[in-house]
Order: sequence, then C-alpha cells, then structure tokens
Amino acid sequence: MSEPVLCILTCLAEKPSHGYALLRDIEALSGGRIRLSTGTLYGALRRLLENGCIEYFEQEDTAREKQAYRLTASGRGQLEAELARLKQWTRAVSSRLRMKEA
Repeated sequence: MSEPVLCILTCLAEKPSHGYALLRDIEALSGGRIRLSTGTLYGALRRLLENGCIEYFEQEDTAREKQAYRLTASGRGQLEAELARLKQWTRAVSSRLRMKEA
C-alpha cells in the first residue's frame, strides 16, 4: 500500500471528510512531513472509490459543492491488514537491530 493511500485511509478511519480537509489532516498527522498534491490526492481517491475502499458520503453542510468520502468495511479491512503487515515488519527490523547491537 502506498503512503498516500495509507494516509487517506487512516484519516477516513476517524470520520468522513472532503478532499481539502484530507490534505490538512494528512499534513497534521505526519507532523508536516507529508504534503500531498491535489493531483496525488484525487488520483488516489479515484482508485480507492473504484476498488471499493471508500465511498461518497453526503454531507449536510453543503454551502459549497464539496465531495465527501468515507471508509467502507472493505477499506477498513485493508487498513487493518496493512497495519498488521507494518507491525510484523517493525518486529523483524527491531529484532535485526538488537542482534547487531549484541
């Protein structure tokens, strides 16, 4: 899973959001390290919609035409699987580093 996709799914795990809010949330979540371009964000959102990880979400405060998105059960499952993969990888790396120090 790419870092932008991981960031988007992580942000949407908390609550539905629109594109601009996702850009701000990702930047805040990463401590300013990740700043997605709108092209990267909307390309990833399109692919996530196509594969069923996210879906459109109707917001009530539509003063402007903002499209909101929310995580689906499939998307949550993929995010949980990625978290498990990252945890396993972190354990493996930590083990190797401890062996090197000994």
